[in-house]
Amino acid sequence: MAHGTQSIDRAAELLSLVIHATEPVTYTSLVETTGLARSTVSRLLAALERNGLLERDLDGAFRGGAMFTHYAARYDRVEALLAVAQPYLERIGERTGETVNLGVPRGEHVVHVAQIDSRYVVGATSWMDVDVPPHCSALGKVMYAFGAIILPGGSLAQCTPQTVTDRDKLLRQLEEVRERGYATTSGDFEEGLDAVAAPVHGPDGVVNAAIGVSGPSFRLTEQLQELGEQLVVETGRLASTLKRLG
Repeated sequence: MAHGTQSIDRAAELLSLVIHATEPVTYTSLVETTGLARSTVSRLLAALERNGLLERDLDGAFRGGAMFTHYAARYDRVEALLAVAQPYLERIGERTGETVNLGVPRGEHVVHVAQIDSRYVVGATSWMDVDVPPHCSALGKVMYAFGAIILPGGSLAQCTPQTVTDRDKLLRQLEEVRERGYATTSGDFEEGLDAVAAPVHGPDGVVNAAIGVSGPSFRLTEQLQELGEQLVVETGRLASTLKRLG
């Protein structure tokens, strides 16, 4: 265990030296700076390169690898999306008075990256750090329906008696989501909580986000269809703006 930890520490040191350098770093320089054996540096650099954390330029010097590039690009995309989507979120929040969230896919999950708080005391909940199983949320069902995340194998968590855990029934729901353009939930994650969400298509036509509205059932149940149709209009306008901006 100690040897494994030592190897991780040494690899992290090499990675840090390369990432914080203002220009690509040579193998010889890394050996001299760390004082590690040449064979150790060579082995660790090869592992870091193999896993996309480092790469070599034409002269053989090391720089940050593709993983850092992909991460930065994804982060930049989310920041750009946030900047463009904010006025739409605010308009939806003003119109509905309910909590509005912008969600993006992250692995097998949906992450809330922005929220407009409800103006009501009942329903004013922050979802920014709440981990909601995607099959229990309107945002998650949108992501499943349009292929932004993949429905996992195995059993699905039963959060409430209303949670749909039967895979065939869920697949039929997702087909309905694609047909009407929005998803709804009624007590799927928490009894007394309703939600509706619609997809946001990126410039390439791929769904890379969704906007959802959530609140107590006594306010939302009777207007889920109306809210869904409104969200489809708003997310369509947002998609057009994103496409125009490139």
